[in-house]
Parts: sequence; C-alpha cells; structure tokens
Amino acid sequence: MKTLILSAIIAITLVSCNQKNKETENKTTETSTNSNEIYACSMHPEITGKKGEECSKCGMELTEPVAQKEHDHTDGTHDHTDAATSEEGAQETNTYSTPFSTSVIVDNYLKIKNALTKDDANGAAKAGKALYQTFNSINANSLTASQKKEYLDIADDAKEHAEHIGDNAGKIDHQREHFVLLSKDVSDLIATFGTNQKLYLDFCPMADDNKGAVWISETKEIKNPYFGKEMATCGSIKKEY
Repeated sequence: MKTLILSAIIAITLVSCNQKNKETENKTTETSTNSNEIYACSMHPEITGKKGEECSKCGMELTEPVAQKEHDHTDGTHDHTDAATSEEGAQETNTYSTPFSTSVIVDNYLKIKNALTKDDANGAAKAGKALYQTFNSINANSLTASQKKEYLDIADDAKEHAEHIGDNAGKIDHQREHFVLLSKDVSDLIATFGTNQKLYLDFCPMADDNKGAVWISETKEIKNPYFGKEMATCGSIKKEY
C-alpha cells in the first residue's frame, strides 16, 4: 500500500514538473520573439527598430509591427534572401523621395562647376555622384504627362554625364568633356522648367576643342570650368535667368 501511494506521489510530482518546464519554455520563447520583433515609423516606414525607439527622421515612436519571414537554418547556414529583399525594399522606398524642383539639381550642378574652376577633380567627382543620386531620387509625378516626358528625356542624359564625372576622379579632362554635355542638359532644364535662383548662362568660345560651350553660374564673375586656373576669366555672359 505504501509503495502505491509513493508511486502516485512521484507520478504527480513528475507531471507538475513537466508542466512548469513547458510554461517556462513558452515564456522564454515568447520573450525571445518579442525581443526580435521589428517596428516601423507610421510616417516613415523605411525607418525600423525596436518598439518605442524614435524615428530618426521625425522623432515619433516606432509603433507599426513589421512582418518578418522565417529563416531556414536546417543546414547550419544563414539565409540571406530576406536580407537582400529587405535591402532592395529600402532602396525602393528611398527612390523618388525628393519633390521635383530644378533648384536641387542646379545646386549639385554648381558644386561640380565650382570644383572644375579650381581644377579639383576629386571635388567634381564627389559632386557628380551627389547629382547622380539626386536625379535618382526626384519624384516627377507632380508634372503633367508631357512635362514628365520632357524632364525624363533631359534627366536620363544628364544622369549619364553626372555618373561619368563621378566615376572619374583624377581624370579632369574626361570630366570636363562630360561637363560640356551636362551643362547643355541643365540649360535645357532651366529653359523648360524655370528657376527661382538668379543664374547666368556663360559661354566660352575655346571650350570643347574651340567649338565653344556654355555653363551655368550663380555669379556674374566669369570663372571658367573648362580651363580652370589656366584661363579663369575666359568667357562671357550670354543670358540671365
């Protein structure tokens, strides 16, 4: 009889221990899951982090749960597919995030121009990359269909020349060749869409192998980007905007 009672007590104890272990395991899993959850800003969904953290753009708390895919680790390796997808998604979110404006384009163009007047190929390359990224970020959906087509025709060509300038630090002659064409594109852009800045269309008759070339400047003073310090004052103002 004592043996039966003892066996029953042991059995009850084992069941109780198993239940506590399962409860502990569930709580641990739940805590781990919560700590791994990612939240986004309701105004800027590309900004993510832990719940309660602040958005780096607007300062609001991150409150929107972000759906996450499960990773298959059965072979002992990490699945990088979701990470790549997430990175592509972030790039898509950042694409076309800048409202259309000629000012933001001209500002970056002028940085290239000013670097070339100083014979600064590295500075021109840095500004060229910034202009390339600007073209990639501009949202032209506020334009009419015909305006958008005109803009994209100009932007596609200008972006190519900005990319060449950005990728050729140390090759200032090559940069200047593309700056001739970039300046024509920016001039067409201003002529089509206008500008709220005081600008000048300058002309150098000796640029581009004596064929002549224009450039846009923010000052009346002639500072030639095609010859730099060699012939800094070569050129004249053709037009004021």
